[in-house]
Amino acid sequence: MGYFTAGINHRTAPITLREQVAFSTDKLADALQDARQYTGIDEIAILSTCNRTEIYCATLHHDEDHIQDCYQQIIHWLTRYHSIDSHQTDSQHLIEHSYFFHDREAVKHLMRVACGLDSMILGEPQILGQLKTAYASAQEAGTAGSGLNRLFQHGFTTAKQIRTETAINQQPVSVAYAATRLAKQIFADLSQNTALLVGAGETIELTARHLCQQGVSNIIVANRTIERAKRLTDMFGGKPVLLSDLPQVLHESDIVISSTASPVPVLGKGAIERALKQRKHRPMFMVDIAVPRDIEPEVSELSDVFLYTVDDLQDVIEDNLQQRKDAAQQAERMIEADAFEFMTRLRALDAVHLLKQYRQNTEHLRDQELEKAMQWLAKGANPEEVLQQFARAMTNKMMHHPSVQLKLAAASGQHEKLQWAEKLLGLETDPTTSTQDA
Repeated sequence: MGYFTAGINHRTAPITLREQVAFSTDKLADALQDARQYTGIDEIAILSTCNRTEIYCATLHHDEDHIQDCYQQIIHWLTRYHSIDSHQTDSQHLIEHSYFFHDREAVKHLMRVACGLDSMILGEPQILGQLKTAYASAQEAGTAGSGLNRLFQHGFTTAKQIRTETAINQQPVSVAYAATRLAKQIFADLSQNTALLVGAGETIELTARHLCQQGVSNIIVANRTIERAKRLTDMFGGKPVLLSDLPQVLHESDIVISSTASPVPVLGKGAIERALKQRKHRPMFMVDIAVPRDIEPEVSELSDVFLYTVDDLQDVIEDNLQQRKDAAQQAERMIEADAFEFMTRLRALDAVHLLKQYRQNTEHLRDQELEKAMQWLAKGANPEEVLQQFARAMTNKMMHHPSVQLKLAAASGQHEKLQWAEKLLGLETDPTTSTQDA
C-alpha cells in the first residue's frame, strides 16, 4: 500500500486561489466519487477548510512512477472539477502553489495537520475535528477503505497523544480568539458594542463564546435557517435573524464576523455603504473568516470599515505562540517516531503477504510429491525407498529457484545479495575458512 497527499494551504497559496478549489459540504460526496472515477486511484479523502484543500490517497501500486502519475491526475481533476481555466488561470498555476508528499512524508504530514502543527494558528484544535469529518465523508461516499482507515486512525491516535502529553493546545489562539482579540484592540470596551455573527457553525459558536467572555452582551446571529441561529442565541443570548434580514441589522453592528459556507459573498459593498450612512459613519470592524469569502473585497475600500480576512489574522496571534512553539518541537519528535513506526508496520504487512504466498507455493510442492509417494506405496513399492525419493524430490524442488538466483547473483558480482541470502537461509560462514587465493 502506498500513500500520497496533494494540496494547497495558507502558506503556499493566496486566498484567491484557495477559494477556487474549496469544496462545499453538500457536494463533497459527489466530488469524492468523481475524483476516484476520473483518476482511478483506489482510495481518496478530501479535507477542505478555509486554510487548505488537501487530497489524501491510498493506492495498491506504489512504485514512484505510478505515484507521480497519480499526482498529475489529481491536479488535472482539481482543475477540471473547479473549472479553474475559466478563472483565467491554469493547472500550471495550481501546481506552482501546491505541495506533494509520498509515503512516510505523507504520513508525517497528516499527523502534523491533525495536531495543528501545520495550521495558521499553531496547535488550534478545530482541525482534528475537520479531519475526522473528512475521513467520515470519504467512508460514507465509499472512497475510503482499509488503507486510508489505517492511515487516519494512526494519525488520530498520534494527535491525541500529542495534545495530551504536550502544551501544543494551551493558550487560546484559535481564529475565533484572534478575531476577538483584534476587536478588543479597536474597541477598548467591548461591552458597549453590538456584534453581528454571520453563520452558525463551529467557528461562529467559538467566536460567540470568546466575545461573551470579553463582555459583549448584545449579539445578533444571522443564518440561512432561523433554527440554527436561535440555537446560538439560546446559548449566549442575543437576537436570531435570517441572512435575508442582514440589511435591516447591519447598521446596528459595530463588530461583524462572518463564516458561512456560501459560494458567493453574503455582504456586498453597497449594503455596507448604506449601513454606514445610517450609523453616521461610526466605524465598523469586520472579519471575514470564510473561504470562499463572505464579504466582497471591495468593502476594504470604504474609509470607515476595518476589514480583515483569515490571512490578516496571522499578525494578531504571534504573542500567544511561544509556549506552543516549544511544545511543537516535542511534537515533531513524536511524529517522526510514530511515522517511522507506521511505515515499519506497513512494510511488515508486505512481508506477511509474501510469506503467505511462499507457504502456499511450498505446500503445493509438498502436496504434489506426497500424491506421487502415495501412488507408489499403493503399487506396493518399498516404503523406505518411497520416503527417500519423496525427500530428494522435495529438497531439489525447494532448492531449484534459490539456487538459480544465487548463481546469477554470483556471476554478476552481486555480493550484497549473496550476503543477504546467507542471512535469509540461516547459513553461517566458517570463520576458519580463507577466501583468499592460495
